[in-house]
Amino acid sequence: MNKVELVVDSKATLGEGPVWDHKQSWLYWVDILGKKIHRYDPITQINSSVDVEHYVGAIAIRESGCLIAALDDGFYLVDFESGQKTFINDPEEERKHNRFNDGKCDPAGRFWAGTMEIDAKKPNGALYCVDVDFQVRKVLDDVTISNGLAWSPDYRSMYYIDTPTQQIVAFDYDLERGEISNKKVVITVPIEDGSPDGMTIDEEGMLWVAYWNGSKVVRWNPQTQQPIDIIHIPAINVTSCVFGGSNLDELYVTTARTGLSEEQLKSHPLSGGVFRVKTEVRGTISARFKGSR
Repeated sequence: MNKVELVVDSKATLGEGPVWDHKQSWLYWVDILGKKIHRYDPITQINSSVDVEHYVGAIAIRESGCLIAALDDGFYLVDFESGQKTFINDPEEERKHNRFNDGKCDPAGRFWAGTMEIDAKKPNGALYCVDVDFQVRKVLDDVTISNGLAWSPDYRSMYYIDTPTQQIVAFDYDLERGEISNKKVVITVPIEDGSPDGMTIDEEGMLWVAYWNGSKVVRWNPQTQQPIDIIHIPAINVTSCVFGGSNLDELYVTTARTGLSEEQLKSHPLSGGVFRVKTEVRGTISARFKGSR
């Protein structure tokens, strides 16, 4: 039985995008609608935050310092201590009703992040990649809610979720060029179980998928297309997860309160919190953005 522990009773509106800083042993995460980037220190148990004044869909740690972030008006470098933002690029300047959602770095240090309409009704989003030279390119179009990303331990596959499809797809991945090809569906989630949101991957190549409206994280084998394990989370909308801890055997899980009724919040009062689960397998390191200029 996996013991689920509440580590931050943050009551975040839309907690998302957890990233583990393996050098400092800190957990970064965001509250998208709360417009905040958070940093949790497991040693002191202190959670600090910075208000970025924009919806913040995803972040990654930059190798040379500070963070890279996907906000509702484009990509920025963000200094967590001061809150100072440095603009990089807005690839959707003309799409005023869109915002960035989930994202993370690939093993080569590129930052990938996708967009969605704020009301999430039409496939007007896309998936972008910020290369280490800070050039931004569109990789996928016609996305409704761009969500979970993960790369296989051998770097040959990239997994991706567009939530309303109820699918996890795999692409062949060219690590040197940062290019994807040969899309195929590897997992289909029954709608009655919830919807696939953010995800991470362990050292065995198994996917850990957060279920929006599903109160759980499910470990999947993408090769056999079978679920292996289920971790029940005391929140209805489970948004994402990442491995952390000194041995990368602690799964940190983010959740959300948005969209829940008063009755649901009463029955799930810890919604919007960050949880931690000790696992029997090790995860993979959160890759860092290697762009410098």
